[in-house]
Amino acid sequence: MTAKISDLLAVAAAHAEPVVRGVDDGQLGARTPCADYAVRDLLNHLFHVVVGFQSLAAGKEADFSTTPDYLKGNWRDRFTAETALLVTAWAAPGADEGTKGSMNLPARTVGSMALLDLTVHAWDLARATGQDFTPDEEGVRALGELVTQMGPTARQMNVFADPYPAAEGATPFEELLASTGRRPSWGPAHL
Repeated sequence: MTAKISDLLAVAAAHAEPVVRGVDDGQLGARTPCADYAVRDLLNHLFHVVVGFQSLAAGKEADFSTTPDYLKGNWRDRFTAETALLVTAWAAPGADEGTKGSMNLPARTVGSMALLDLTVHAWDLARATGQDFTPDEEGVRALGELVTQMGPTARQMNVFADPYPAAEGATPFEELLASTGRRPSWGPAHL
């Protein structure tokens, strides 16, 4: 991965924000491709990642033991503001160097984890709410490397489900989704 993580995050945020803004309040209870999450839960999780990974960029710890309810007031505008803060945090000098967090992972790996959530969960939300979503190709390439590297550990920690078989001729993004345990053809009819 040659692009700066902050640049990849900026593009991923630009792709995710319209999906988040497109979620109607009446859809918050809808199921998503993440079996344990309804739309509301997934939005709160994604929000929490965006906020928590700002702290990680600054070399501080982030508490992921509980997820607050971020969907209060004008939460769509707040999501946009928080993603801008995430990008700024990872653009700070030295943010993508050294190790981060209690897992002591390389900073670029940690930043890529935020990129993965912004990309894959934007797709999850789009599928659950009937929206279109096209990810950034450069980000998908970078995430393919991350998932290949971290996938086995992520599955052991129940962060990813077992890989779903990708269809013949699958796009790189469909392969990425499948490697995280998602069915790329998922739609609300799969409930």
